[in-house]
Amino acid sequence: MGAGVPILRLGDVLVTGLLSELDDTSALAFTDELTQRIVTDRARGVLIDISRLEIIDSFVARTLMELTTTARLLGARVVVAGMRPAVSITLVELGLRLNGVETALNAEQGMTALGWYQARQPQEGAADVPSR
Repeated sequence: MGAGVPILRLGDVLVTGLLSELDDTSALAFTDELTQRIVTDRARGVLIDISRLEIIDSFVARTLMELTTTARLLGARVVVAGMRPAVSITLVELGLRLNGVETALNAEQGMTALGWYQARQPQEGAADVPSR
């Protein structure tokens, strides 16, 4: 994973995602790359989209918790977005808790939680008149 997962920068927020199961090597590479980017880009927030993950096992849960803790120590807030209902049910059934991990229903809500707001689009044909 690591270098194979794009990490995009939107202002002071980094956006990335987990696309498949993590093994030990790829989890370490991903964690190292993301924490380096937090420092070099001076990110204050990180959005991790997990909407493509079919399952989360104890290893992935631990990796997300450790990433969140590490990012927090570096001054960045992490939001994990897009958890599928089946994944959340499995986590509960297995007794796995994402302690300290902030979640959002989807990436848009995650970005809003990190301080990003979508600009209101003017209605088509509406004049751009300043209000008094």
